[in-house]
Amino acid sequence: MKFNRLRLLGFKSFVEPTEFVIERGLTGVVGPNGCGKSNLVEALRWVMGENSYKNMRASGMDDVIFSGSGNRPARNTAEVGLYLDNSDRTAPAAFNDSDEIQVTRRIERENGSVYRINGKEARAKDVQLLFADASTGARSPSMVGQGRIGELIAAKPQARRQLLEEAAGISGLHSRRHEAELRLKGAETNLERLDDVTSQLESQIESLKRQARQANRFKMLSADIRRHEAMLLHIRWVQAKQAEGEADSQLNQITSLVAEKAQEQMEAAKAQAIASLKLPELREDEARVAAGLQRLQIAKAQLEEDAGRTLRRRDELQRRLSQLAEDILREERMIADNAGILARLDEEEAALLETLAEADDRAVEAQERLGDVSEKLAESERQSNLLTAERAEVQATRNQLEKPSAISPSGRAGLSGNWATRAATWKSSTGRLPCCRIRRQNAKRSSLPRPRSRTPTPRSCPSRKRLPLLAGRNPPPARRSMPPARS
Repeated sequence: MKFNRLRLLGFKSFVEPTEFVIERGLTGVVGPNGCGKSNLVEALRWVMGENSYKNMRASGMDDVIFSGSGNRPARNTAEVGLYLDNSDRTAPAAFNDSDEIQVTRRIERENGSVYRINGKEARAKDVQLLFADASTGARSPSMVGQGRIGELIAAKPQARRQLLEEAAGISGLHSRRHEAELRLKGAETNLERLDDVTSQLESQIESLKRQARQANRFKMLSADIRRHEAMLLHIRWVQAKQAEGEADSQLNQITSLVAEKAQEQMEAAKAQAIASLKLPELREDEARVAAGLQRLQIAKAQLEEDAGRTLRRRDELQRRLSQLAEDILREERMIADNAGILARLDEEEAALLETLAEADDRAVEAQERLGDVSEKLAESERQSNLLTAERAEVQATRNQLEKPSAISPSGRAGLSGNWATRAATWKSSTGRLPCCRIRRQNAKRSSLPRPRSRTPTPRSCPSRKRLPLLAGRNPPPARRSMPPARS
C-alpha cells in the first residue's frame, strides 16, 4: 500500500480544507519557520492512531483543533483523512474490497475522536493493525523526525530489533501476538475466578440444605394455619347469619318509615304541579332568546366561511400564478431543446438519404443475383420432376413383373424389352444398373430361378436413396398403380 494524499480540515493551523498530494518519488515541503510543516507530519501520525497529546506538542488532545485567530473563530471539530493505494490488494481481508482505502479520524471538542475506514466506524486498534501490516504506524521508525538518526545509532539492541522487524514486515504479527497474550492472561484470570466461585458455591450448599429443611417445616405449619383459618371463617359465617336475622327486623321497621316519607313526597309533588303552570311563559321567553342567539351564531359562521373561502381562493390563485411561471420556463426550455433535436434530425436525414442510395445500388445487384439463382432453381426442379416420373414408372413396371400369372409370355417378352430399354437409360444417367436388374443377372449366373418372395422393396433399393429431393420445393407426384398389361 502507498500513501496517495492527505486531507486536513480544522487540524491545528489548517482551518480550511487542504489536500496534500503525495506523488511518486520524493515529495518535499519547503517553507519558513511556523508555516505548518511539522503539522503535516503530526497530522499523519495522528490519523495513524497516535494517542499521546505530548507527541502532538499539545497540552491536551483537544488542542489539535484550530483554536481561532484574530480574523477567524475557533472550530469545534478537526478531521484528517489519509488515502491509501490498494491496487495490489495487500490490505487485510476486511478492507481488501476496493482499490483505495480511506482512513479518517475526526475529533470533537470534549467528545473524543472517531475512526472510520472507508466510511465505516472502526476501532483505534483496527487502524493501528492496518498500518502495522503495512510496516508503518504512528510510532514507526520509518517516521524519521529531528534527532531520530542519532537515537537509532545509540539505540539498544531491543530498539534495533523493533526497527528490523518493521523493515521485515512482521510488526503486525507482533501486535496480534501481544493481543493474543493479553487474551490468554484474561482467560487464565477468569479460570482462577471460576475456581473461587466454585469453592464459594460449595460452601453455600450446606446453608441451602438447612434452608430446604426450614422450607418443609414452613409448609407443614402453613397447612395447619390454613385449617385453623377455615374453622375461624366458619365461626364468623355463623355469626354473620345471626346478624342477618337482626338486619331483617330492622328492615321491616325502615320500610314502614319509607311509606311515611312517600306520603310526604306526594304532597310535595302536588305543590310542584301547581308551580309548573308558570313554566310555559318562562320557556317562551327562553325560546325567543335562544332563536336570536342561533341567528347570530349562523351569521358569524357564514362570515367566517366566506373569509376562509376568500383566503383559499387567494392561495389557489397564487399557486396557479407560480405554476404558470414554471410552465412558461419549461416550455421555453423545451423549445430550445427541440431546436437542437431538429438540427440533429436534419443531419441524420441527410446521412439516411446517402445510406438509402447505397442500399438501392446493392438491391439492384441482389435482384440480378436472385434472377440467376431462380433460373438455376427452376432447372433443378425440372430435373427432379423428370427423375421422380421415371422412378414411378420403374416401380410400376417392377410391380407388373412380380405378377407372372397375370402376364402372358408375349406380354412378358414385351415388358422385358421395355425394361431393358429403361435399364439402359437409367445406367446412362446414374452410371449403374437398377437393383432389380442386378438381382436378375445374379440369378442367371447362378443358374437358379429368381425367387419371387425376396424381391427388393423400395426401402432396400439403393437407387431410391440417391434420388435428389429438394426440401421445401414441389413434392414428388403421388404413386398411381398401373393397370395390368394385356397379353
